[in-house]
Amino acid sequence: MQDLNDMVFFAEVAERGGFAAASRALGIPKSRLSRRVADLEAQLGVQLMQRSTRRLSLTPAGEIYLKHCAAMRDAAQAASEAVAQVQTEPHGTVRLSCPVTLAQGSVGPLLPRFMARFPAVRVEMRVLNRPVDPVEEGVDLALRVRPEIEDSATLVARTFGISRGILVASPDLLRRQGPVQTPSDLGRLDTVSMSTGDGRANWRLEGPAGKVVVHTHVPRYVADDLLTLKFAVVQGTGASVLPDYMCRAELKAGTLVEVLPGWGPAPGITHAMFPARRALVPAVRQLIDFLVENLDREEPHDYVI
Repeated sequence: MQDLNDMVFFAEVAERGGFAAASRALGIPKSRLSRRVADLEAQLGVQLMQRSTRRLSLTPAGEIYLKHCAAMRDAAQAASEAVAQVQTEPHGTVRLSCPVTLAQGSVGPLLPRFMARFPAVRVEMRVLNRPVDPVEEGVDLALRVRPEIEDSATLVARTFGISRGILVASPDLLRRQGPVQTPSDLGRLDTVSMSTGDGRANWRLEGPAGKVVVHTHVPRYVADDLLTLKFAVVQGTGASVLPDYMCRAELKAGTLVEVLPGWGPAPGITHAMFPARRALVPAVRQLIDFLVENLDREEPHDYVI
């Protein structure tokens, strides 16, 4: 039987893109790693990697073998962590990624409560607005808000609820530029929006009886942060589509009003994607259960524009 350590070494080299990066991560000399992988290829009788001075790439056999090596490594790690924690409370580090507004509006306020409940758990959260692959980037949970859940052969999904966006404006803006009674009236309003490539933005709004309208507009104010946009909307700079959790207080106080009630963007599904074996680790499993329990299914939490 081949040395399972060699399978781990191969997986680390392949996933980190080279022997130097894997050497630093594992604390093993680069020359030793190269020799062990070469021995593994000799034992298997097949070339797993194509090496050059510039880059390292996997052969078709290497691509297939990597999946099994990574699964073996992850299963061994999960088994070790699970056994170590059978008679103790969850502990160790949980790494997750989260979109900015979901972190600011929902997950961020919840995590201190989770950590108070499980004081031996350490959390590392990457707050960023880009797709994160849990396997490639070494995170246990990738939180997402998307209209559909990815169909993945390597990842498992756990849903937390539905997110909705609403079109809002200040009463002052509507007094100056309104009224807005139908989607065709939206052209009267100044708008603010996330950054656009050509200076124009599109709002795809769904209405009663399955009607859909795409409103193309040139925002008067553009920013890459929804909280920054909300400040502009409250002060009457323009209308915008915002997550409803972000403007509940302003809607209640009357400093913002909903434009065209019954019309809005398609809802998104708030969910986590993760390798199935990571859910065997008690700390990861407890965090998933905690988010299911506390991300209120009746209240939307985020919307990606």
